[in-house]
Amino acid sequence: MVDRVAAATQAHPKLARIFQNALLNTLQTTVRRMEDGTTFVITGDIPAMWLRDSAAQVRPFLALAAEAPELADMIEGLVRRQMDCILQDPYANAFNDGPTGKGHQDDRTEMSPWLWERKYEIDSLCYPVQLAYLQWKNTGRTAHLTPSFAEAARRILAVWRTEQHHESQSPYRFERTDCPPTDTLTRDGRGAPVGYTGMTWSGFRPSDDACAYGYLVPANMFAVVALRQLAEMAREVLGDERLAEEADALLSEIDEGIRAHAIVEHPQHGRIFAYETDGLGAHGLMDDANVPSLLSIPYLGYVSAEDPVYANTRRFVLSSANPYYYEGTAARGIGSPHTPEGYVWPIALAMQGLTATDRTEKLRLLLLMADTDAGTEMMHEGFSADDPTVYSRPWFSWANMMFCELLMDYCGIRVAVHDREVRA
Repeated sequence: MVDRVAAATQAHPKLARIFQNALLNTLQTTVRRMEDGTTFVITGDIPAMWLRDSAAQVRPFLALAAEAPELADMIEGLVRRQMDCILQDPYANAFNDGPTGKGHQDDRTEMSPWLWERKYEIDSLCYPVQLAYLQWKNTGRTAHLTPSFAEAARRILAVWRTEQHHESQSPYRFERTDCPPTDTLTRDGRGAPVGYTGMTWSGFRPSDDACAYGYLVPANMFAVVALRQLAEMAREVLGDERLAEEADALLSEIDEGIRAHAIVEHPQHGRIFAYETDGLGAHGLMDDANVPSLLSIPYLGYVSAEDPVYANTRRFVLSSANPYYYEGTAARGIGSPHTPEGYVWPIALAMQGLTATDRTEKLRLLLLMADTDAGTEMMHEGFSADDPTVYSRPWFSWANMMFCELLMDYCGIRVAVHDREVRA
């Protein structure tokens, strides 16, 4: 695959070098096969496995997995590990490689030695379901779709059902002391008040920052897609019609909630999706670099890039109307409240390219990412839009692999999903 990418980008050799560096970095420094046959994938400079990051880090390898059994084995092992983690605690976002007691053990929540962190994020449950689905569709393998997978899926459904009624039914609480406000939840760990919408509540965003309002819209969109994929696996592989019907019913309720509560009229951009809402009349109009994001909606598979509400939303998030869209002398793009003001994230630049319909735009963004690597030939978490030599994290595996996804997409290498393709 490296040779194919290099041949397709001969005029820009640095792209292929970053591509090769990123693939090798992920395989050699973040992926570890365990004695029990599972795969543990650390996020990078933190020795813990995030459910979200680990799925995103291996996703590009699905394009080769059908012809490379060792890659398919690695991904299969990761799915098994992720399901074991979910069965440990479906509210946790990051896990240790054993009951080591590492991580944020002093947080006021139901911690265990297996957990690095217990910030509840909807996408932490979406990504493993989608990875299991993509493994099936790209390799034909079903060995990972075990009774444990089905049990983990039922746990996911139960949590999402409970969190539709967060105020009255949720057992989840989270508080951290001596930290920025974005690292903890208000109201004794319950978060800001919410009303019922049909959507499911999330304590934290994919940035691991606390939600300002309880219903994180792009994460709920991702849940709709993951539930649709779960229903298909339940019917066609597991032979579990009840599980399929429960997934179908829940995705319909969440989708109806999005349509009823998450679309607002913007004075400049028309009807757009809000980033967050509380079901009580408040909306957060912004976008964050981390995925799931509003920019990533077609990448997630919720609606196409041609959807008129998405098109309006895209114009909004790639404009100064989005408080986290930054323009500087070296770059312009989406950042995050997770990093300093004025920092653009390569993840967001890659997602802008992956959701673009113009191939020239994809190349422009690839070259921008290559030009702002500060000479490291690696992607960072974020960098100053005025000075790319000022950045956070010397290398960041999720960002590296998002660069790879975009470059593969530009070269026509994609991960198959059912009877269509998603960009990867």
